[in-house]
Amino acid sequence: MAKAGTGRYVDVELKHIRLRRAGRIVLRDVNWRIRPGQRWILAGANGAGKTQLLKLVAGAIWPTPGTGESRRYLWRGECRETPHEVQEEIAYVGAERQDKYERYAWDYTVRQVIGTGLHRTDIPLHPLTVADGRRIERALTALAIEDLAERNFLSLSYGERRLTLLARALASSPGLLLLDELLNGLDAAHRQRALTWLERSGRSNLPWVLATHRIEDVPASATHALVLQRGRVVYRGARARAPLARWLESKRSRGTRQVRIPKVFSARPIVRLTHASIYLDERAVLKDISLSVGAAECWVVHGPNGSGKTTLLRTLYGDHGVAVGGRIERADIKPGVPLEVFRRQVGLVAPHLQADHPQDLLVEVVVQSGCHAAIGLNAPASRADQAAARRALARFALMHLRSRRLRELSYGQMRRVLFARAWVNEPRLLLLDEPFAGVDAPTRQALQRFIQDLAARGTAIVMATHHRGEWPAGATHELELAKGRMRYGGRLRLG
Repeated sequence: MAKAGTGRYVDVELKHIRLRRAGRIVLRDVNWRIRPGQRWILAGANGAGKTQLLKLVAGAIWPTPGTGESRRYLWRGECRETPHEVQEEIAYVGAERQDKYERYAWDYTVRQVIGTGLHRTDIPLHPLTVADGRRIERALTALAIEDLAERNFLSLSYGERRLTLLARALASSPGLLLLDELLNGLDAAHRQRALTWLERSGRSNLPWVLATHRIEDVPASATHALVLQRGRVVYRGARARAPLARWLESKRSRGTRQVRIPKVFSARPIVRLTHASIYLDERAVLKDISLSVGAAECWVVHGPNGSGKTTLLRTLYGDHGVAVGGRIERADIKPGVPLEVFRRQVGLVAPHLQADHPQDLLVEVVVQSGCHAAIGLNAPASRADQAAARRALARFALMHLRSRRLRELSYGQMRRVLFARAWVNEPRLLLLDEPFAGVDAPTRQALQRFIQDLAARGTAIVMATHHRGEWPAGATHELELAKGRMRYGGRLRLG
């Protein structure tokens, strides 16, 4: 193993670090050293400070001044007191970077996006050389995503985007790799590609940190673990002795009760697709889909990354139109009736909403905006909207966060806010796109119970997920997609 700090890999040491954000202590007296050859798992509940700690290591934010605190970065035999001179050697992959492409409509090809990693830029600013092309090809090959090279980034599924950003990081030949919930949104095949790379990385001295909420996402190649609780380090040491099961395992058998779904379904659908095809950027994403969702039905949509799950849910919500030759029908929506009338009866939880909402919005405003199926408010909330939002915030144990701005929340906390926003009108139809991505085990259990309780009361639910264990216990129907087509659609199959 290379001597720490003398090679091309970055050695980071934090001492007595604390971080205050918006008047609130986020990290308290953190001591941590990441050495070349070490591969760390970062665990802790939503809001424990994991993402902020990764950003601090990366140099994106600065610690709050105090007594005795220090950051040291050892690289190429020299010690630096700040990350400024080594910042370009630290690669960060996380939801915020992925959301930036959606927020700013950066729709470059996958090859171009990976190329920006070579030049450490957000968007393509430099022509790619022949040597650049070879490095890009190696990154694509390392993750087995060569077939995505010429696709536009925003045409990709959530999981395909995540692997593209990992390839971007790898192409830069980083000295330290920080991975914030890397495996969120990946289907089985893409998840295995990422895990395979993580396992192979053990052959080198490249240090990395992987933040995760799932015990099954911990690769065997991980050597160390750090666990945060309310901003404090409660474990730091060898992975073999780490109490990861306590923080990452979801004890579903204890926390999720079985519920009985009503056996009588509505003959009148809430929303129906007939021979529907959906085109995005002149490419057919969904082809000849027929689907009818009625009250009390609980649909699970599954299939590989890129099969069209997100597009289907956004089409049901009204974000995408149906091509000529197909039809979409919505209950009580006649020609001339605004689509917003239907949307106010529908709750939506989806990753793109985290990118769509301005980060300066208050939590309570985000939930209030759900009353109007809007992003933000055009006018002050009415008393009725305020009351509905308070009920939703209380229902999801979010009252203590109501005055915080979105930028102050963890990814998992923001997901709970989106659930409150979706439920604020007590919708007749709930659309859920990978609803448990980025949430800790206790929150996942609570949200699963919430979904099952709604289904038991007759709310129609359509949920897309890659995890079989997340299917609601009372699911009634399933839809399997592959390459934009239906492989199966109907009553839930046994086994």
